[in-house]
Amino acid sequence: MEYYQFLRQYVGQAPLILPSSVVIILNEQNEVLLQKRHEGSWGLPGGLMELGESFEEVAKREVLEETGLTVENITFLQVFSGSDYFLTMPNGDQLYSVTAVYYTKEVSGDLKIDYNESIEMKYVSMDDLPSELTATNRTFIETYLNHEKMNVK
Repeated sequence: MEYYQFLRQYVGQAPLILPSSVVIILNEQNEVLLQKRHEGSWGLPGGLMELGESFEEVAKREVLEETGLTVENITFLQVFSGSDYFLTMPNGDQLYSVTAVYYTKEVSGDLKIDYNESIEMKYVSMDDLPSELTATNRTFIETYLNHEKMNVK
């Protein structure tokens, strides 16, 4: 049983603070890997922290579980949290997301979709992101793009 499921036994649908990590995975063409979830939205690979994990460990574990890819040398971008990241899930569960965002171009392995998590995965140009990309994931990618612009010499 995942940690958040354990907590839900005690708090029901009341708001929880849930730490998570996502990774902006870039290919040689500087396209970003996105996954399409069962409800139809697109997002970055990642997920919730389990007891005892660091944000970096979450990022690497979730990417491997969801994509079959191993990411190395992930670079921390930013933590996103606060009232802008309050969510009510379709089942009524409420949460405040605290998401550590990383990025990398160092990827190995073969892309394998975990169909329990996703229905499709593909690399997409950051100039042509799908309209179904979640608002939070769009913010993560836009923050990355702004970060890269600031670091161009």
